[in-house]
Amino acid sequence: MKAFYAAEQKRHDPKMFLSSGAQQPNPEQPERVERLLSGAKAAGCTVERPRNHGLGPVAAVHTPEYLDFLEHIFVRWQRIEGASQEVIPNIHPLARDGAYPASAVGQAGYHMADTACPISAETWDSVLWSAWSAVEAAEAVMGGAPSAYALCRPPGHHAFADLAGGFCFVNNSAVAAQALRKQAARVAILDVDLHHGNGTQGIFYARGDVLTVSLHADPVRFYPFFWGHADERGEGPGLGYNLNLPLARKSGDAAFLEALEPAFRRIRAFAPEALVVALGLDAFEGDPFGGLSVSTPGFSRIGEAIAGLGLPTVIVQEGGYLCDELGDNLTAFLTGFGGKHRVG
Repeated sequence: MKAFYAAEQKRHDPKMFLSSGAQQPNPEQPERVERLLSGAKAAGCTVERPRNHGLGPVAAVHTPEYLDFLEHIFVRWQRIEGASQEVIPNIHPLARDGAYPASAVGQAGYHMADTACPISAETWDSVLWSAWSAVEAAEAVMGGAPSAYALCRPPGHHAFADLAGGFCFVNNSAVAAQALRKQAARVAILDVDLHHGNGTQGIFYARGDVLTVSLHADPVRFYPFFWGHADERGEGPGLGYNLNLPLARKSGDAAFLEALEPAFRRIRAFAPEALVVALGLDAFEGDPFGGLSVSTPGFSRIGEAIAGLGLPTVIVQEGGYLCDELGDNLTAFLTGFGGKHRVG
């Protein structure tokens, strides 16, 4: 399997975030790249550099207002006397359907859902190369490869069309799905991250051409709290095209594999021509976020099960944070997937 990654993705180096009101080191560290690269290579992947695809694929799922903000906000922020070294919001609107603020502070609050995604001088470049890795993987699959892996860092599935959050700025899984739509009439996204892919759901919530399915820790007491509940089914033309499968904390391999069955039934009923897997490895029992207690062998079984769908597949890296087994978990998933996948 080909893997796609650009060294520029390591330049984004956030220093902190707030967790339960306390300042903590930001866990979305560049070191994640080295662990994931090792895991991909151990699974037999050949790593290639993506091309510069320009703004087109990103603008296909994000608003121009938001992309202009991401590109220019850091320089504007530095003009504020006494401002922090990274762009971090301190105010958020009660509603986002009214006036658009002109100030950098107001726009930061408008376009950033939380304090987990600080923006520095290098963020925009890293974000673009992360998205272009997803585009390159999608193009490889459209070119006939049965599957491809995009090592996307920063991750993306919490990013809405005009809103960053949860370490995410551009929604790489949505970018990949939209790219696949050039050839595929219907594309399914299966999100297996510990956290609900709220941004992905939001981008496609009123569309019927992209099915979104997410397995994740029950948000009633877990991030992102306000999205990811079982009664969220889509709206308008997208009603019935979103499926959330919340899981109890610490539920382990068996519960995760069992929840894949209704996910697969819905995907098969949608009859997609291509699949995007939003791969979070933070469901691991030893991950710093300690969510769903999936084991390393469990990731292999999950990969094998997903491959059984027999669809051309783009695997997009989402979460999975620094622990000794991070690379091993990616190896397990990709090896399980590759051992079963027989498309093409």
